[in-house]
Amino acid sequence: MNERLLQFIWQGRYFSPGPFYTTYNEPLEILDTGLLNANQGPDFKTAKIKLGQTLWIGNIEIHVKASDWYKHHHQSDPNFQSVILHVVWEEDSTILDLNGNRIPCFCLEPWVPKMMLNRFRQLMEDQLYLIPCNAYLKDINTLHWTFLKERLLVERLQFKTAKVLSYYQQSKHDWETVCWWMIAHNFGLTVNALLFEAIAKNLSLNMLKRHSNQLLHLEALLMGQANLLEADFEEAYPIMLKKEYKFLQKKYGLPKINIQPAFLRMRPVAFPSLRLSQLAMLLQQSSNFFSCFKEATSIQEMKNIFHVKANDYWLYHYRFDHPTVYSEKLLGQQMVNNILINTVIPLLFAYGHLINDPFMKEKALSWIEQLPPERNHLIQQWSKYGISCRNAGESQALIELTQYYCIKKNCLDCTIGSKILRKGIEAKSSVESGTSIAITAL
Repeated sequence: MNERLLQFIWQGRYFSPGPFYTTYNEPLEILDTGLLNANQGPDFKTAKIKLGQTLWIGNIEIHVKASDWYKHHHQSDPNFQSVILHVVWEEDSTILDLNGNRIPCFCLEPWVPKMMLNRFRQLMEDQLYLIPCNAYLKDINTLHWTFLKERLLVERLQFKTAKVLSYYQQSKHDWETVCWWMIAHNFGLTVNALLFEAIAKNLSLNMLKRHSNQLLHLEALLMGQANLLEADFEEAYPIMLKKEYKFLQKKYGLPKINIQPAFLRMRPVAFPSLRLSQLAMLLQQSSNFFSCFKEATSIQEMKNIFHVKANDYWLYHYRFDHPTVYSEKLLGQQMVNNILINTVIPLLFAYGHLINDPFMKEKALSWIEQLPPERNHLIQQWSKYGISCRNAGESQALIELTQYYCIKKNCLDCTIGSKILRKGIEAKSSVESGTSIAITAL
């Protein structure tokens, strides 16, 4: 048992019906469990109860053990002097207020269905599955999934908004710079994201604009900052890039980045050398990314911005001095969609949030629903249990659900988890009332 589960049970009245009595056998009627308090003070505010014939309106405090009152030092905290009922799992101590009067105590343990506790224990202790509640998913109806995915998508974009606004503060309120940092981070994908972001923060847009008509200079700056020009090369092109970088590094006083590029266990199309070459081509085509994003009127316009391919040297290479068969190194559609989902749309949503522009936020939501769903191991897991995605908005919602609810075992804050737990008490109530139980969609 833990305190959060007790709060969940009390808030939803997920316990058997009375009549109830305090631990001193005083008749108790629970009229209103109160409002959950997320701030300092008792767990629930403005609750209503009747003790005997007396109506009480005040605060409720929840503990696993009654002695936690003293363990948490509530006896010396004035915020807890208005508690009208102490709800516990186990009364192992008598709790007195400042005047020496006993605070009424209600023990929940006898009233909570064992089925609910067993299901909660199963969800918390499961270590085999990424999605602990997978056995119950078939009972969740489609309408509930629709509403949940919509809420989770907004929740995920709000989470990303906080990161975007952090960049905004770091950049001294320059949206173009924020955009450049985020695009570079995205080009690095998960493995090289921190390296690519560090490169972007060392190479300002103003500096890069001075070299926008020289692709060789752009590539030299990016490759050199990525520590990809330190070898003794045999081919002419990387030798030339190395020479240019040494000159530019000295000219601008560029610091060394102490992060090495990763190639291990990566597909060649995702090698950092190739991605940086494509990023250099993107910078040559345009550096006013954020202005383009704001003014675009369709998702296709956005895709066209990222329609770039690496220069001719890369037709026969993925890495320096490692020739391969001919292949055009166009930025793939999957990578373009990835950039739109993880950079462009969060940027527009955050911008709309900051300037209080609902249209910009709606545009971001509309565009993400026009993109195909992502395909990764998380989405494959949900698909395995019959939960599909129609678009990128829904796949982002499932990623949010997995990362911030399933993996962290926040089942009590998840509407799926709460439905699964409630099913236990609903089933018990049906048995006690003598009715037959039919398994229905939750």
